[in-house]
Amino acid sequence: MSPAALCGTGASLSASALAARVQQLAGALDAARPRPRLLGLIADNGCDWVIADLAAEELQLPLVPLPAFFTQAQLRHVVDTTGMDALLCQAPGLAPALGFAPAGALSGTSLAWFRRAAAPVALPAGTAKITFTSGTTGTPKGVCLSRAQQRNVAAALAAATGHLGIERHLALLPLAVLLENIAGVYAPLTAGATSCVPGLTEVGVGGATGFDPRAALAAIERHGADSVILLPQMLASMTAAIEAGAPAPSRLRLAAVGGARVAPALIERARAAGIPAFEGYGLSECASVLALNLPGADRPGSAGRPLPHVGVRIDDGEIVVDGAGFLGYLGDLGTEAPRHAPVRTGDLGHLDADGYLHIDGRRKHQMITSFGRNVAPEWPESELTATALIAQAAVFGEARPQLCAVLVARSAAVLDRDLDAAVRAANHRLPDYARICAWTRAEAPFGPANGLATASGRVRRDAVWQRYGAQLDSLYEASQGTSDHAVL
Repeated sequence: MSPAALCGTGASLSASALAARVQQLAGALDAARPRPRLLGLIADNGCDWVIADLAAEELQLPLVPLPAFFTQAQLRHVVDTTGMDALLCQAPGLAPALGFAPAGALSGTSLAWFRRAAAPVALPAGTAKITFTSGTTGTPKGVCLSRAQQRNVAAALAAATGHLGIERHLALLPLAVLLENIAGVYAPLTAGATSCVPGLTEVGVGGATGFDPRAALAAIERHGADSVILLPQMLASMTAAIEAGAPAPSRLRLAAVGGARVAPALIERARAAGIPAFEGYGLSECASVLALNLPGADRPGSAGRPLPHVGVRIDDGEIVVDGAGFLGYLGDLGTEAPRHAPVRTGDLGHLDADGYLHIDGRRKHQMITSFGRNVAPEWPESELTATALIAQAAVFGEARPQLCAVLVARSAAVLDRDLDAAVRAANHRLPDYARICAWTRAEAPFGPANGLATASGRVRRDAVWQRYGAQLDSLYEASQGTSDHAVL
């Protein structure tokens, strides 16, 4: 019997059965009157999500995956700015609040079908998908991608990982997150492997920040997964769980880690615990993955060698990508760049003598201390979160003599004195100008719900500063005295 191409909660589809389901739904969408111009999709991970995605691609119908963790205001922004006139939705009660009305059943899917009248919005020619990043201000930003751009990344990933013998990939991130969509669905299907897409609660994921590492580890074992994709926080939590006695994965061959910089110490801890962690790098404008460490081509501390479908170079310290095929941003049609134009990532980095890409921080986040030292906050942040006790960190210090931080503990059971010890341990791995002199404890984890982080785990520093700036200012004064949170 041929292995399944796709498996979800209580469902398993061979490649031929998947193709038949995709054609059935594509036919139903094509027959709908009026024919939809732009389709929205909001649902939990599962076969229906993937079938809808592939059916829209087959029909050349632009698709907008809507993250379930977006607020209603963010969802409404996406619906309005795209001119979305059709929606497949797993939670029917949400659609009316977004201006949609029921449109009856749609053959080929168990998702509810909704329509609304909407004026069309001009899109770059060839737009197949609009993926929305959470943005740095909280307003989602639409990135327009072509089918070829997405499939080129998937093919490059399938080729780069072919020697690993990956037969089953388990999705631990929402499929609406582009990284999982491309690397967790398209790449396995391209390689003839199985993409496992059970509901997120089954793999220990709840909302944008809830994560049960033991449930995730159990799911990896239960599904016989050879590969997974993790955010750094997930990797740290799973590593800590194994160190506390949870069983390590027995079959896992690749745990690709992305979304934010990963400290080499965390990679080392994870591997020692039995998680084959390898850091990668990408961005939505380039349809996710650009570079990836792999077994046999690995340099901890780097993001790996660039994949062959793109060219990566450094221009005045900034990472620039050639050949990505970026179409443009939603709403910027008048200033649309040519498809061959390079993508300036805004990330600082360098290529070493062996071609490995190193991420040094964000250009706009670069801090200059009052001693004239340049520090990218991602550097000390990655050292802080490499410890077993700190889940998230936001570091500040522009025009200050030393750096300070807002810290999120891994659990409420972590005492302040334990956090203090963790900060001191991280400081030992940093030069004096990049050490944390003082810190404050966050009231809650940084996440999309409170506007302090994006869905991929990137901290929104401006928002954190707005929330905690007064406390941080007072910490600089306290650090000159005897505050318990001063680390000198």
